[in-house]
Amino acid sequence: MGRKLYVGNLPYTTGEQDLQDLFSQYGAVDSVSVMRDMATGRARGFAFVEMATDADAQKAITELHDKPFGGRNLTVNEARPRTERPGGFGGNDRGGGGGRGPRRESRW
Repeated sequence: MGRKLYVGNLPYTTGEQDLQDLFSQYGAVDSVSVMRDMATGRARGFAFVEMATDADAQKAITELHDKPFGGRNLTVNEARPRTERPGGFGGNDRGGGGGRGPRRESRW
C-alpha cells in the first residue's frame, strides 16, 4: 500500500487547504497538490494527497472513496506510479513537429 493517493472528481473550486482539512481528519497529511491547468491556473478536478503512513492512507481511502464533497462523489485510491511520456509538441518519428512530414518544394 502506498501513501500517495489520487483524489478525483473534485469541484474546480477546491484548493489545497480544503483537501488538507478533509484528509487530516483521517491521519497526518504530508503534502497536497491540486493539479492546475498551466495556461489558466484553474484546477483540473483532481489532486494528489500524500499521507504520513500506509495505515492513514488506507483509512482515508476507506472513509472518503465515493463520499460526497462539494456536490460530487470523490474518487480516492492509491496513486499509480507516473509513467514516462514523450515530451515536446506534437512530433512524429522523423523528429519534426506537427506531423506533416518533411518539408517539400512546391510543385509549381
